[in-house]
Order: sequence, then structure tokens, then C-alpha cells
Amino acid sequence: MRAIHTKSKEAKKTALATSELSDADTSVIFRGDGEPKTPENMLRQLAEFHAEVGLEADNYSLGGTVAKLEQRFAEMLGKEAAIFMPTGTLANHLAIRKHCGINPRAIVQEQSHIYNDTGDGLTQLSGISLVPLAMGRPYFTLAELKEAIAKSASGRVANVIGTVVIESPVRRHKGQVVPYDEMKSIVDFCRERSIPTHLDGARLYMMSAATGIKPGQYAALFDTVYVSLFKYLGAPVGAILAGTSEFISDLFHHRRMFGGALASAYMGAALALKGIEGFEERFAAAMDQATSLFTSLNTLSGIKVGRFENGSNIFPVELNPSIEVDAFISALRRHSVFVYPDEAEPRRIYLTVNTTILRQNKDDLSEAFEDALTQSQKSTS
Repeated sequence: MRAIHTKSKEAKKTALATSELSDADTSVIFRGDGEPKTPENMLRQLAEFHAEVGLEADNYSLGGTVAKLEQRFAEMLGKEAAIFMPTGTLANHLAIRKHCGINPRAIVQEQSHIYNDTGDGLTQLSGISLVPLAMGRPYFTLAELKEAIAKSASGRVANVIGTVVIESPVRRHKGQVVPYDEMKSIVDFCRERSIPTHLDGARLYMMSAATGIKPGQYAALFDTVYVSLFKYLGAPVGAILAGTSEFISDLFHHRRMFGGALASAYMGAALALKGIEGFEERFAAAMDQATSLFTSLNTLSGIKVGRFENGSNIFPVELNPSIEVDAFISALRRHSVFVYPDEAEPRRIYLTVNTTILRQNKDDLSEAFEDALTQSQKSTS
């Protein structure tokens, strides 16, 4: 029987973005947290890093450029130490596993990546039960947490909570963030009761740009924090897990036990180091330009750019019924502006802001949208 190979929807989206857009300097791509990665761009970035800094090989993810990456992120996040992980899933898993110890129960958001997208990995591989809170909502409150902890401890057999995990931004809720004051009240409560806390901050820099609160200030709240290296920093793979030196010191053994000690990780580490330089400033500039652009677009007839409550870098767009969506998208592409309709709601578009918005100025982008609206008006005849 002939084998049939198929791609997932997300894989097809990624292939489309990289094949169509390549490295065109003027392409503004309102999808994804980072710029599209192409072989040509990654090779160029690697060559530049090697010329400027010098690549240093690692030994199964220990030493070399990987060690420089770990040190850099520990400093940026205000933590004593950090460790490279091949994936965010493993970074979260090992953090929760170590925090829980002999108390294998962890509180998470019901809408979190950990609860929905890891195949019950914590339960299957580490015997940790997840307690999901805030059903269908982006975050739980301190009151909900207190109730869950009390309920867990008051059964005939007490189940002590080993750790509390907060994901923010929450991708399942279009990048909405947990309000800082709510986050702080939860972490303070946990600290008073010696319950370790972990931040799934894969998109920490998106949250920071949206709220104006520095990444290090968020990280300071939690015992450990995970940050993605591939979602927006240009690395092909990877994650950073940061915490105290004591917590991080022996995790390389756990990483290897779970098959996560890549034999050679220095090239990915170099790309992440290259990508993080100046990223905070560039992304802040991207958000500033987006805010100005969206204000301008909301003066036009036929389009409304909204904002989610506690939103980060994803913005909903509503088009007037008189606008042909496909024609609107095609007209924007002629201006090297790429937007994508929602699969569930074809008339709804979400604009995900990333640094590609800086490839064109605000006035040119505003004119592109205005022209696209004019070109896509349905005929009234």
C-alpha cells in the first residue's frame, strides 16, 4: 500500500508563510509572534553570529554557546541560573515535576497549553495529577485558588498541592494576559504557604510589551519561569527554564533522562542569542506602531480593529458586510501586507503583531488598508 503523507493545518500555515513570503524586506505578516524563519535567513544569522562572537560547540547541550545562552537569560530574567531545554513542553514538565516532589498535584488553568496540548504527559510520565481551574476562561482568581487548595487538602486522604502554574499570555484566549495584580496576589498567597510557583511565560516578551511591565519583574514573582526561544527569537527549537541555582543545578540529568539532551544545540542557541539582542526594544516599537496604525484604521469606513480585555499582541478585526474578504486579503497582498481569515469565522481576521510591522511605515500601511477596503467593496448594481 502506498503511504500517504499529510501535513497538519499548522504545518501547512507555516509552509505557506515561509514559501510565499521568504525574506522580502517589505512584507508585513500579521501572523505569528516572530518573523518567518527561512533556511536562507537562519544561515545568514548564524554566519553573522560566528563572525561577531564565534560559535562554540556544546557536549550534549552542556557548555559552549549553550552555556552563554543560559547565562544571558538568567541575567535578563533576574534569576540565579537557567538551563536550555529542547522544547517548552519539557521545560514546563521538568519544572512542575521538581516543584511537586512528593506532592504530585499541580494547579493549572483549564485553558492552558499544559492541560490541553501535552497528552497528559505529566500524569503518564511523572504521576502528577493536574487540577484545572477557570473553565473556559483565561485565568483563575485568588478566591478560586484558595477554594481548590482547601478542597484538595480536606479530603479523607489529603492531597497537598505541589505547585501552582500560571500561563500568560494564554494563546487559547487570543493572547490575553493574567492581570499583574491578580498574578501577584496568587503568588504572594502561595509563597506564604510555601507552595512553589511556575510561570509558563513562553510569550513573556509579548506580555511585557503589552503591559509595560518588564520581563524581569514578572519573572521575579515566580520560583521558576519558562521562555520560548523559537516562537519569536529566530531559533529553530528550544526553551529556557530559569530559577535558583539549587533548583537548576541537577536538571541536566532529568533532561537527559527524558531524551532531551540534544547532542549538538549550539547553533540553535546562537540564533536565540542573536535574536534576543535588542528584541525588547524592537517589539515595543512594533506595538507602538500597531497602536498608531489601528487608531488610524478605525477612522476608515468598513473596518473596525478591536482589542481584547487584557490583550497582548493579537487584535480582532471586523469587516463591514459590504467588504469581500477574499478581495480585501488579495488587495493587501499587493501591498506586501499579509492577513489571514479565521478558519471558524471566515469574516473575522486576527492581526498578530510582530516585528515585521516595522518593515513599512505607519502611513504606508494605513494607505494599503484604505486601498484594500476600496478595492474589495461589493458591487451594489
